[in-house]
Amino acid sequence: MTPELADFLARTNPWLQDPARLARLARHNLPPKWIPRLATEDLDQVLEDPRKAHLLVGPRQAGKSSLTWAMLTRRSEPLLYVPCDNALIEEWSRNPHLAALDIAALVPVGGRVFLEEAQALTEAGRFIKGLIDARIARPLVATGSASFHLLSRTRESLAGRATRHHLWPLSLAEVAAPIQAEPPALFHQRRRRAIEGMMLFGGYPEAWTAPEPQPVLSELVDAFVLRDASDRFRVGHPGAFRRLLGLAAGQIGQVVNHSEWGRVLGISSTTVSDYLTILEETHILRRPRPYVGGKRAELTRAPKVFFVDNGLRNQLRGGFTELERRADVGPLHENLVFSELVKRFTRPGSIRCWRTSNGAEVDFVLEPEPERLIGIEVKASTEARPRLPRGCRSFISAYAPEQFWMVTRGPAWEDTLGQTRLRGVPLELLPEALDAL
Repeated sequence: MTPELADFLARTNPWLQDPARLARLARHNLPPKWIPRLATEDLDQVLEDPRKAHLLVGPRQAGKSSLTWAMLTRRSEPLLYVPCDNALIEEWSRNPHLAALDIAALVPVGGRVFLEEAQALTEAGRFIKGLIDARIARPLVATGSASFHLLSRTRESLAGRATRHHLWPLSLAEVAAPIQAEPPALFHQRRRRAIEGMMLFGGYPEAWTAPEPQPVLSELVDAFVLRDASDRFRVGHPGAFRRLLGLAAGQIGQVVNHSEWGRVLGISSTTVSDYLTILEETHILRRPRPYVGGKRAELTRAPKVFFVDNGLRNQLRGGFTELERRADVGPLHENLVFSELVKRFTRPGSIRCWRTSNGAEVDFVLEPEPERLIGIEVKASTEARPRLPRGCRSFISAYAPEQFWMVTRGPAWEDTLGQTRLRGVPLELLPEALDAL
């Protein structure tokens, strides 16, 4: 270890000389308005395993570092904190074996290692793999806003050496947690207000807690497009990349046509696909594929596009006009429901869509577990009992799902159609409905 690196780590880890200071100093890394995250309890148990690295990935500014620090403030074990966006750490990471020896000298067995923003390292996967293979015997947590192979020259595999966990922007369940169930009228009023906030400004923690969320969302877009896309991902056409983001934001819930988008943007369909892959890898949007009852056939069909966060979408397209004056209320509702689903169900293929050549369609097909099928249709309607569309009936007839939900702004209701349980799910009660699955 060079003297410069030793001095840097000593300054960033003052508790190494005085372990009693760890909890107090760690609290300084929490935001002023900390909203507890539902992932904490599960992660607390997983992070006990020193045999694997534990990767916490998700969008930029979703709260990954804050969550990690919040968990660390409840512990008394020694900690080595390593901010990876530093030239000294980049140089150190090139020799994982020597780095493992340094870690052993700095942190006693039973301590923890926290690699913050690990994707900033040129070979993050190789470095983490090397530390695990060296058996450092200290639980290792690494946060990152992109898949760790995305920027790597070697795309080193961490298979068998890491657990992977997603942290998304705040969910409706998290922002609504302080809202109590009584009295019922006040509960529903406050829930609706929370939903309207999520619909317009999304769930990025800083935007959600800021008096003025628009500047926060504007900075997020600029940080991703100008810094990440242009510098980190070496996007060849940054102007087209930004226009692609705007195009996708204007077509949430619509089918992606790479060739058509390429003609509009003046780039090839292959480049469109590559840019959309970057946007997926960095957790900005998702492209759920159609459910057609067979995986091979599914891959031949065009996906739809949704944003992980409504606020980021509105910053790119649509603005923040109140819902009553918007023409895109339907797509905003559909995108919000998708974002709630994607925060809960991360297994590949668990969220899909359905449509036929004659125009019948269902917004989402959810498989919370293999062989469990739930159809979901989203309507911005406030009707007490909206009509079940023809496409939904066709889907139920073809696949006999366990349940079929209509998520609306109206009241709850229940019925049956054949063997399928029909449910009207008020959007304000969607967290409870998902909890019950």
